[in-house]
Amino acid sequence: MNARLVKTTLLATLVLGIGAAGGYWFARQSMSQGPEMAVAAEEPSAADERKVLYWYDPMVPQQKFDQPGKSPFMDMQLVPRYADEGGDSAAVSIDASITQNLGMRLAPVTRGALTNSLEATGNLTFNNRDIAVVQARSGGFVERVYARAAEDLLEAGAPLADLLVPEWVAAQEEYLALRDAGDPALLAAARQRLRLAGMPPESIARFERSGKVQALWTVTSPIAGVLQQLDVREGMTLAAGAPLATINGLRSVWLDVAVPEAEAQGLRRGQRVEARLPAFPGEVLEGSIEAILPQANLDSRTLRVRVELDNPDGRLRPGLTAQVRLTRPDQGDGLFVPSEAVIRSGRRALVMLAEGEGRFRPVEVRLGQEAAGNTQILEGLEEGQQVVASGQFLLDSEASLRGILVQGLGAPATEVKLQPALHEAEGQIDAIEEDGVMLTHGPFKTLGMPGMSMLFPVADTALLEGFKPGDRVRVGVRADDEGMQIERIEHLSPTAQQGSDHKGHQEAQP
Repeated sequence: MNARLVKTTLLATLVLGIGAAGGYWFARQSMSQGPEMAVAAEEPSAADERKVLYWYDPMVPQQKFDQPGKSPFMDMQLVPRYADEGGDSAAVSIDASITQNLGMRLAPVTRGALTNSLEATGNLTFNNRDIAVVQARSGGFVERVYARAAEDLLEAGAPLADLLVPEWVAAQEEYLALRDAGDPALLAAARQRLRLAGMPPESIARFERSGKVQALWTVTSPIAGVLQQLDVREGMTLAAGAPLATINGLRSVWLDVAVPEAEAQGLRRGQRVEARLPAFPGEVLEGSIEAILPQANLDSRTLRVRVELDNPDGRLRPGLTAQVRLTRPDQGDGLFVPSEAVIRSGRRALVMLAEGEGRFRPVEVRLGQEAAGNTQILEGLEEGQQVVASGQFLLDSEASLRGILVQGLGAPATEVKLQPALHEAEGQIDAIEEDGVMLTHGPFKTLGMPGMSMLFPVADTALLEGFKPGDRVRVGVRADDEGMQIERIEHLSPTAQQGSDHKGHQEAQP
């Protein structure tokens, strides 16, 4: 019994000894790491000491929360707003991970030659200066109408109708009676009566040669072209001056070209134009600008340029479409940015200048011409700088949290308040009502909102001028505490879908 007790005591003493030795070794190893490691283990990091003012959803930045967590608006975590983020009131700082996730894209400010050629679309129309109107020269009756119909192609001299003109018959009989009398003066008076009755000179000459009374007058087309209108029917009674037919010539046609208003600068009458028609593949037609029409198209924000094309063989038919290249005078070089990078507020034009490390500064710019998806910058930027070409909605959201300083043109920076983010989607107008637009739209990707049909209020009813149900449109909406409303709307025209950055649109003024 005593031997067992002695063994137990010795075993306990050995375990305690091993524990003490291990503790002494661990303490020595900790001290050998140096004082820096000890401080790091005992003191919190600098990031943990940053003071959080509130948490917010970048998509709905005006709504603030006291605690972190998941956003009630979007499927994402709330983002903290730190007290030390307001060091530079003239710039906006965005976390790099956020910019990457939302697809923010930068583009350089480049220098290059102004594009001296412009690509546009057009269609052929009738030359409205080459029109012949046929009228009844005297009262009479329609004896016969030839087999003609509107849009028939006619040769010059093609018969249209036979008319019986009683006044002409009486005048011809009087002329024949006086001719046999041999009195030249009376005969000249009788010939004059034929002319005053409206008898055409060629009909008078034919009557004098034949000496036979012509009871019927065959109305013919004075020019070759397209029969636009035929207003006579067999058995009708006609008064003097009654319209009989209208013929449009095809010796030349007009090419109406829709030129975006932002790209029309530099076009002049007489400039050469090249046209390519799908109906004649591989062939280039040449013409010149005949006129720049004074009225612009409000719906498409384009100017109409009229080009005259010769059509000696009549193969150019009104209604055909064409791709047109207009050549403008060489205007030197300049600075350019993508047109989508420009933010137009109505009173000024801004771009978001990227300064590196997630910092962006709004800069006011003066704009020049717009061509091929690029906009000329006359003042405000320098070559090689980087601007935000897509994703400006994120910067709008960040900037709406605080006033920022806009770098002006030749003036001190002024503090402005940017509006909440503008979110875009495409859709179709179902109805236009007093309180807004019923729209079937695709997804608002920046809102995480799926496609649906709903009623949107508009910021200004003037935005809806020129729009009707069935129109395909692109809309820009802003979301705030009171909901969403349309602040920008534009047609989805074929020209816009080709990316000629003539995005003419209507936008509510801030």
